[in-house]
Amino acid sequence: MHGELAARIEREGFALLPEAVPDAGVEALLARLSTLSPGTEPRRRGGTRQLFEAVPEAREYARSGAMRAAAEAVLGPGCFAVRALLFDKTPEANWKVIWHQDLTIAVRERHPVEGFGPWSEKAGIPHVQPPTGLLERMVAVRLHLDDCGAENGPVRVLPGSHRAGRLGPDAIAAWRERTAPVDCLVPRGGLLVMRPLLLHASSPATAPAHRRVLHLEYAAESLPEGLEWYERW
Repeated sequence: MHGELAARIEREGFALLPEAVPDAGVEALLARLSTLSPGTEPRRRGGTRQLFEAVPEAREYARSGAMRAAAEAVLGPGCFAVRALLFDKTPEANWKVIWHQDLTIAVRERHPVEGFGPWSEKAGIPHVQPPTGLLERMVAVRLHLDDCGAENGPVRVLPGSHRAGRLGPDAIAAWRERTAPVDCLVPRGGLLVMRPLLLHASSPATAPAHRRVLHLEYAAESLPEGLEWYERW
């Protein structure tokens, strides 16, 4: 599976792995998430940040099991999780996401390092856009905690766009004109594995219900010149 998955990610920028996590594991994680205080529940597109702190079970998913195996298949055994997010589309939080690439990483402290910038802050955590090469060596693994069909506002991707580097508005428009989007329909317990630079978007759900997703980002290298990943599991 490792070689096939790595080849698919290299070629397409994404892969779907249905039935990766047993239902009992999904239920256990949902039970733990239900105990979060209202202040840490997912609200809008940012979802819940600092999830490794709020939900220790997320660390176990990062370190072992299907999510870890998928990351290792792409990045090798030395990889580690650097960010965890929880997303949930509901009737009260049913947002649209325009076509974009994921361009920022979370770090411990802000340090001026050549090639890193611009800087921003999200939920009190410093974020920065790293060099494109670093993003090309990362992967995101998304565990779906609910079935995600066409009516649930699934992630849509443009296959192969991860190989084009960082894209401006005109380049994104060109990719949209010449590439047929793919809807990532993922059953409960399934994984979506994708490169951060893959162009992706999503529409509001037409039949809003829970669409809970545990999103883990993995890297396999330390940051330069005093920069540190905000989390490393």
